Amino acid sequence: MQVFKFGGASVKDANGVKNLAKVLQDVGYDNTLVVVSAMGKTTNALELVVKNYLENKSELQSSIQDVKKYHNEILLDLFENTQHPIFKKVASIFEDLNHFLNHNKSPDYNFVYDQTIGFGELTSTVIISEYLNSIGIQNNWIDVRSFIKTDSYYRRANVNWEQTQIAIKENFDKKSLNVTQGFLGSDANNFTTTLGREGSDYTAAIFAYCLNSESVTIWKDVPGILNADPRYFENAQLLHSISYREAIELAFYGASVIHPKTLQPLQQKEIPLFVKSFLNPKNEGTKVDKSIGIIPNIPCYIVKKNQVLISLSSLDFSYIVEENISEIFKLLHYYKMKVDVIQNSAISFSVCFENTYSNLEQLLQHLKAKFKVTLYENVSLYTVRHYNEQAIASIEKDKTLLLKQLTQETIQIVTK
Repeated sequence: MQVFKFGGASVKDANGVKNLAKVLQDVGYDNTLVVVSAMGKTTNALELVVKNYLENKSELQSSIQDVKKYHNEILLDLFENTQHPIFKKVASIFEDLNHFLNHNKSPDYNFVYDQTIGFGELTSTVIISEYLNSIGIQNNWIDVRSFIKTDSYYRRANVNWEQTQIAIKENFDKKSLNVTQGFLGSDANNFTTTLGREGSDYTAAIFAYCLNSESVTIWKDVPGILNADPRYFENAQLLHSISYREAIELAFYGASVIHPKTLQPLQQKEIPLFVKSFLNPKNEGTKVDKSIGIIPNIPCYIVKKNQVLISLSSLDFSYIVEENISEIFKLLHYYKMKVDVIQNSAISFSVCFENTYSNLEQLLQHLKAKFKVTLYENVSLYTVRHYNEQAIASIEKDKTLLLKQLTQETIQIVTK
């Protein structure tokens, strides 16, 4: 078995879908599972649908129509015959979306988010599966929610590995080309769950682990894993080879090429991961395996925007000790803040985190009861692995430094 994952950028339009087919034809698709994300910016568009459903009902149908129109244009470019069954299949998916929104009784944003957002992946994979069949690439469309079972931690669900392995072992046909959705799972009540943004990579790794796959390939619009995001850094360079450990470090610090959870199941079974360009599928790309370090050995840059930095000090100038730190972390956990950097001294404690669930105000109310709080919003967190003086200077230039922390291999800098 081999597992291929195609992200939204690779199938953002009809030409992207045709190129996916060409990649399969160029590199081969025997005993292959294709995991696909929602097309283009569909996830963002469906997030607007969720927002309108909960906050602005008058705009709800308009935002749904925008999603339908986008996919219908792709359908018309791919299928000349408008009587093709795919048109009814896609229409049925949007009927299911409207049915949920009309009958849902839960006001919980996270639950509504997961039930709505997955329609992007369901639509993209149905279109791609039908297109492949129409040009002679026979495949099975499968619903990933029947295979990946999770808890009910909506928007960041945890995989139930035992149930997932049983479902895949008993029901997955290894001998065919299969097309399925990334990012999604289902809980014990068969409600849709999601694995976190960029979770389609993780989906590929879950299947690879359970199927003992030969390899996983993530197809992207870049030549492989780069030492920096070219949107924010000039002269980004290709890493030809990188170890699991190094890739996990980069993912932990926020490198967007690989989902943080993706590498752990692959490492356990030493399944190599390839990151390649869907524009040049024959190029080598980057290989992630059990080797040591990175080739070439150069600084790797990561930036995370729109972070929150808070600095805490005791109201009576007493020490910040274990009891205080324990309480702070309980609150961060309770309000679902993803912590990226911590730094403490005798009487102060600073923490940089993501306010993913918009719980900052409630957190601050708790903290201000016991600490003096200094708040910085919309800060940027820069991380450099294998840094040198030139790398540090390039980050610090023309910026206001709020926090700086060095270890032997990594430097993290928070700037305004």
